[in-house]
Amino acid sequence: MSHPLPPSIETVCEQALRLPCSPAMLPRLTAVLVAPDSTADDIADIIKIDPSLAASTLRLANSAYFATDTPAETVTDAVIRLGQRELYRLAALALVSRWEVGTSQGEPGDFCRNALCTALAAEVLAETTERIEPQMAYTAGLVCDIGKLAVAHACASFFPAVRDYRTAHGGTWSEGERNVLGYTHSEVGSRLLQAWSFPPVFALAAQFCERPAEAPEESLPLVAHLHAAKYVATSFGPGVPEDGFLFELNSPLMIEWGFTPELMQETMSTVHDRAKVRLQNKLTHGSLAF
Repeated sequence: MSHPLPPSIETVCEQALRLPCSPAMLPRLTAVLVAPDSTADDIADIIKIDPSLAASTLRLANSAYFATDTPAETVTDAVIRLGQRELYRLAALALVSRWEVGTSQGEPGDFCRNALCTALAAEVLAETTERIEPQMAYTAGLVCDIGKLAVAHACASFFPAVRDYRTAHGGTWSEGERNVLGYTHSEVGSRLLQAWSFPPVFALAAQFCERPAEAPEESLPLVAHLHAAKYVATSFGPGVPEDGFLFELNSPLMIEWGFTPELMQETMSTVHDRAKVRLQNKLTHGSLAF
């Protein structure tokens, strides 16, 4: 009896691009946030395109952590109160977490938890090295594994075959994907980020962050930070999927970039503190909503 063939990478991407609540707004929001002449009203106009994101922004601005005697009554008020960095963190995480709802096959919130830890680790490492911009590192960490959601949505029925291949041959989850599907989640993610108009370096980072030795030179600074960040997030633990512990660290590259074991350990501690502030009692379990 013949077995069904997995969908092509083109089909996986087409299905993913038809799903609602994609992170496609992030490049547009990033552009207005970094523009030197943008105002709070300009930023609010982008946020108000997404009613759910606007509501999340107002809710956070009026939370106990940010609240003052005067409530934030408009999105513009909320933008001013939160500041650009905190606002961007909220928006990016909210957009990714809502896309997870329609695509993930695992525990609700696990992808978002692991993505947040990767993003925070990339941000902390970028702050330490000063070799890439921390907000860029944070964004790339948040979306570098987005292809996993698309593959899970379209190819979940083929995952037992991927597991069987790994049991028989060892290696990484990506090697199992390539043998069974003909492509990897990293390649899917790279294509999606291109389709959503992310800067080209983000697509390259998604494609090569698990195999940085193959990365083009122009993408290597971001790829190296993401590779280290993924190791930190995997070691930290929250939300790590079944394939996460198969991650293979390129130790020589990490040492070359100054990512010593001591720095990784310090980064993990800082990531824990920042993730705890954001997720509070849902750091290790429970569905997430922003």
